Amino acid sequence: MEKVIVIAGPTAAGKTDISVALAKQLNGEIISGDSMQIYKEMSIGTAKVEQAEMQGIAHYLIDELSYRDAYSVMEFQKRARAYMQQITKRGKIPIICGGTGLYIKACVYDYEFPKQEADEDFRKFLTACSQSQLYEMLKLVDPDACEKIHPHNRQRIIRALEIAHQGRKKSEIVNRQEHTLLYDVYMIGLTMERERLYERIDRRVDRMIEKGLYEEVQRLIEKEEDWQLQSMQGIGYKEWKRYFHKEASWEETVEDIKKNTRNFAKRQYTWFRNQLPMHWYDVDKETWKQDIIDDLQTFIASK
Repeated sequence: MEKVIVIAGPTAAGKTDISVALAKQLNGEIISGDSMQIYKEMSIGTAKVEQAEMQGIAHYLIDELSYRDAYSVMEFQKRARAYMQQITKRGKIPIICGGTGLYIKACVYDYEFPKQEADEDFRKFLTACSQSQLYEMLKLVDPDACEKIHPHNRQRIIRALEIAHQGRKKSEIVNRQEHTLLYDVYMIGLTMERERLYERIDRRVDRMIEKGLYEEVQRLIEKEEDWQLQSMQGIGYKEWKRYFHKEASWEETVEDIKKNTRNFAKRQYTWFRNQLPMHWYDVDKETWKQDIIDDLQTFIASK
């Protein structure tokens, strides 16, 4: 089986820096396991890795789509697996780095996606519904799916409703799959004391504001309908809608971004601990980087 390294964990934990360091040390190339960094026009709010930070290491699934394009876990799976194959053929090690857990799991496990015929009228109906209405509908038609889909994840709720509309259930499709790893994967999870992580998140948001996050959002919103774009549902972007509509102050908007990011980090911890066989490393420990390198060298040398 092809060897693959995964670096995951909550936002602001230091995944980008360690991924580049490991790629240099272990002859690897990096695939972004993030649902937002694929968009060319969205850099500040996605904390996208900059050219200088890449240190000459090839990165994939960054800046490949317009923010007006749709991007899904199925599309990520297809693109990421193709890159993994190319990287391995060149004698290098694919390193998937990111915090979008479902994308990473769907890529390295035997996830299959049902073919879905488009029903434009039903999609328009769902798009017009509020978040609470969508979730209440899903509770009725596929309550088991609600256990694995967050009430605020509009895209996944709509997809589950579209599947149910065709006479199937997303939960049944997922349960029928064997959840078998397709690669020889070493999964690294980064952790740290919760309060320190929250402080890092708050500082990161402050830096985003200083670098021009508001101006980035201004450039993206050309008309009112743009707030409904899939890309604009990301944390750091959706919160500005109330500010643009004069329903929230600057300070309230910035605090909403910080609060939502902290809550997201908490959900990421829970998801990765429950869904993937992670090897956790405490970045507060002095030797954590060397511990990872030592463990990976053993992993790479094993057959």
